Amino acid sequence: MSDTALDVATHEATPDPGCDSFSPPTTPPPPSYDEQQLPPHFEAPPMYPEPQTEEKCHPDTADESFANIDTEAPTDMTETAPSPFEDKTVRRAFVRKVFSILTLQLLFTFSVVCVFTFSSVVKEAVQDDIWVYVSSFIIFLVVATSLSFCTSFSRRHPWNLVALALVTISLSYMVGTVASFHDTASVIIAMGATVAISMAIIAFSAQTRYDFTICYGIALVLAVDMIMFGFFSIFYYSVVTEIVYGCLGALLYSLFLMIDCQMIMGRKSLSLNPEDYVTAALKIYLDIILIFLYLMGRR
Repeated sequence: MSDTALDVATHEATPDPGCDSFSPPTTPPPPSYDEQQLPPHFEAPPMYPEPQTEEKCHPDTADESFANIDTEAPTDMTETAPSPFEDKTVRRAFVRKVFSILTLQLLFTFSVVCVFTFSSVVKEAVQDDIWVYVSSFIIFLVVATSLSFCTSFSRRHPWNLVALALVTISLSYMVGTVASFHDTASVIIAMGATVAISMAIIAFSAQTRYDFTICYGIALVLAVDMIMFGFFSIFYYSVVTEIVYGCLGALLYSLFLMIDCQMIMGRKSLSLNPEDYVTAALKIYLDIILIFLYLMGRR
């Protein structure tokens, strides 16, 4: 048994005839950090271009178009469409046309009022025939409403002028009929006061710097209050109430006249389109007629 173990040890210790010397197996040391190679999947593929360094933009090589940018300019990006009234020629032609039509309307209406007031024959005829007055009121209401709320109709020439002529004729008949129930002296005084007030308001609204168009909503509320006041004053008639009602009504529609004049001139918050010359003439015409009726009073 000892001889067999000795032979095995001798055999293991005997070098291989193909090897010059005997060297025990050794494990190679791990490579250093600098000698390590990245795995293939971590290497950048050769097709990627080399990273380029960013060049700094110097002020002298920058685009010249950026040099003219105003840093203090307003940042509001909303663009407002130019108003047609920015052209002075358009505005002056529009104002001239409106007041030319208005002059013809007022001349016709006050001529009818004078005839109905000074002629006793005409006065008796219109006072006896009430159905013509009712027919005129219906025509006025329908045509004036169409001109005020139908923009396509109020801008269609020449039908807009025909409709405006119908409104003028029907309202002139109604105003003349109302004036026939009053004294001649009171009608003349009311007519003169209306002309003076209207000319003063038109001249003032043309040169003032105050914007009265922002009071349009307030004027509408006051108009509704005046209608209610007039309705309730029917049941409680008194001379003082009639005087107060007439003065307040004339004052209210003087405010409407000032607002409409500034809307026509187009230099304030609200303005009319140059194509709405018929609507503009109708607005001012109704304001002046209502001032005349309130100054004349109720019978």
